Formats: sequence, C-alpha cells, structure tokens
Amino acid sequence: MAAAAKPAIKTVTVPRLKARYQTEIVSELQNELKLKNPWQVPRLSKIVLNVGLGRAKDDKKVMEVATNTLRKITGQQPIETTAKKSIASFKLREGNKIGLKVTLRGDRMYEFLDRLVNLVLPRLRDFHGVSLKSFDNQGNYSIGISEQSVFPELSFEETTTAHGIEVVLVIKAKGKEHAKALLEKFGIPFEKGGS
Repeated sequence: MAAAAKPAIKTVTVPRLKARYQTEIVSELQNELKLKNPWQVPRLSKIVLNVGLGRAKDDKKVMEVATNTLRKITGQQPIETTAKKSIASFKLREGNKIGLKVTLRGDRMYEFLDRLVNLVLPRLRDFHGVSLKSFDNQGNYSIGISEQSVFPELSFEETTTAHGIEVVLVIKAKGKEHAKALLEKFGIPFEKGGS
C-alpha cells in the first residue's frame, strides 16, 4: 500500500518593509522616542489612495483610466465615491460620482509603501523630498502625485490621459513628531531645511 501524499506546506513571504518594521524599527523607535511599551511605538494602520475626478466627472474615459490606474498600482478594485450634498456653484448633484478610492491594509499596504519609497518618489520630476507641511493634527501624512506616469506598473498608453493621485498614510501615533520619526525609518525622504 502506497503512503498517502503529504499536503504541500504553504510558504508565506512577509513583505520586506513589514519584516524590517517588526524586527528593527519598533525597538529603535522605542529607544529614540523614550517609550515604555512597544505598543506605544507609532505604526502604519492603512494607506488610502484617492483620485478626484473634478471637472472630468461626466467623462467616462477619464473614469475608466483612473479605475485602471488604481487597479494596476494597488492590486485592488477601487470603489466610487459620490457627492454627499448638492452644490450649485460646482454644478454638483447629490449622488454624483466624484472620485475613486482604494484602502490598503496588511501586506499589500507595506508592499505599496515599499514601491512608493523606492520606485515612485525617485521618478518624480525635480524631486527634493516630500513636504514637512503635509501632516495633519493626528499625524497622518498626505502625498499628492500630479501624474500617474511615475508608477512603473503602467504602460505609456495607460498614461495618455493624465490625472493626479493622493496617497494618505494613516498612522497611529501620539503626534506629528512620532509619525515623522516612523516615516523616516521607512525611508521617506523629507525636504531639507523645512520646518
């Protein structure tokens, strides 16, 4: 009688940035920020990508291009955002589609951040670091990318209709200084001489 075949063992690969965060960054930040507990160390909770369609809200082609862009660079299907109120001066009715968004968590979040820091930001034209003024009061950080062509996942044909993307890094931290320390450890280059 033949021996039963053993089930194949799945190998789980942990994203490079996540592994570095767990093994090095937590202990380094705990010492640098003088925190008593490792759970007080700032951490990334999610990344939200937004595309506002604005004036092109009625143009189907722009909507398709923006949907394709977000799907390619995140690996997730974006959801449509709609207007909550009617605003006459913007020719906006309640329920109109005004944008798209994708929320990344877990491994996909770390993989996207790794690509953003090492591939996308260096490809930006006249890039001298990201602004220190883009933190909100809770310590979340926003990066505006004016053109989607800097993402290596997209072909030239997919970037002919240009649109911007906003990347929001949602960080659980005590404040801006703690959040900035975390982002510096992740390798995000900040402008020199800014406050």
